[in-house]
Amino acid sequence: MVVSGVWLMYAIGAGLRLWLMNNTSGSVYAARRVELSTPLNSWKRVQEGVFLYEKGVSVYSGGVFHETPLCLFFGGFLIRSWKAYLPFIFIICDMLTAFLLASVAGTYSRQLLMNQKKNVKKYATDATHLLLKSTSLSSGVVYVAAAYLFSPYTIASCLAKTTTVFSNLVLAASLVSMVNGYTVLFGALVALATYQSFYPICLLVPGILHFTRDDQNYLKSSVIKSLLSFCITLVLLMLASAEITGGWEFIEATYGFILSAPDLTPNIGLFWYFFTEMFEHFKCFFIATFQINAFVYVLPLAIRLRHDPILLAMALLAFTAVFRSYPSLGDVGLYLALLPMWKHLYPFMRQTFIVGCMLVATSVLGPIMFHLWIYNGSANANFYFAVTLAFNTAQIFLITDLLFAHVKREYHLYNGSNMEVDGVPARLMLQ
Repeated sequence: MVVSGVWLMYAIGAGLRLWLMNNTSGSVYAARRVELSTPLNSWKRVQEGVFLYEKGVSVYSGGVFHETPLCLFFGGFLIRSWKAYLPFIFIICDMLTAFLLASVAGTYSRQLLMNQKKNVKKYATDATHLLLKSTSLSSGVVYVAAAYLFSPYTIASCLAKTTTVFSNLVLAASLVSMVNGYTVLFGALVALATYQSFYPICLLVPGILHFTRDDQNYLKSSVIKSLLSFCITLVLLMLASAEITGGWEFIEATYGFILSAPDLTPNIGLFWYFFTEMFEHFKCFFIATFQINAFVYVLPLAIRLRHDPILLAMALLAFTAVFRSYPSLGDVGLYLALLPMWKHLYPFMRQTFIVGCMLVATSVLGPIMFHLWIYNGSANANFYFAVTLAFNTAQIFLITDLLFAHVKREYHLYNGSNMEVDGVPARLMLQ
């Protein structure tokens, strides 16, 4: 009964996407939305790049195409050979991503129970109500799949046919290889994800921490295997890209474009508005300042979450979804789908209602403000940016609330739930 229910859930998720894609006007509208399609994931730009490539024109000489050469090659293959089946390919990739994320949740749940069994003697006597139960954790597997299959963000991203669908699939596969200890495969998949969008390079840190957390003697070999696999795969991808395009100009047009963010088309990120207003001679400094935000949290979070690398990986995915130069709702939908893996932390979270209201309100107001600004002319850029700023603030509140909930639960496990300071009841505060 449970298995049939799970398959029914996948069938409904696929059917919903197919039904929406059959509505041509809806699919075209979604592909035009700046919240979904960016210069780095737009399928329309892939089509234009393939057209230019087939006409013998350099795809990177203009400002149209900023995907990687292998994406150009793969996109050209799909357009030439599988054009009629493109909706099914995007839907299948989304289904595979949901399945892989559910697999991550299942393996992670078993690892949490094993760690609890190992450390239960160290826990406080009055912390028994905080102990995890297998029945509770097993339901998280279904919730993770459902959160990805029925998230408006992932559905809309699939409807718009963005290449984020493929990026999410690679990231989900890298998380699966990480939780299962496949060091070589993990390095190769992170290299592929890094090659595609640069920012996933930070996932090497939680991966290495996960491989080495139990057996210190395994440290040297696992680190070497992961890093070697990452470097070799990345070099091979670069060489293949140079062979496809006949040169190395793609580096500046892809990674240079990501780092310098010259296209100031509005999106759900933070870059476009600031650099529209920025004086040119300040631009390099603030570009570096903005870009470092995506990576500056890696070291402190790695130190604090070294015993829970999966939570660290999710946090890094969340921070890069906020601070990358061209984010989309598909990036947000990926890490939000992972949240049910930590539903045992929900009782310790204090901002869920506020965050939920902010996410819903900004998701609705964003397209409205954009329409008023661009089409009606009755608003300006400040209105739309205020919504995107609130949306990103909600994401920061969410991830900090979750991380602090993890710290609080960990503290109560080892020190008990009844806290007193000088005989007065006390509570943990984030300052």
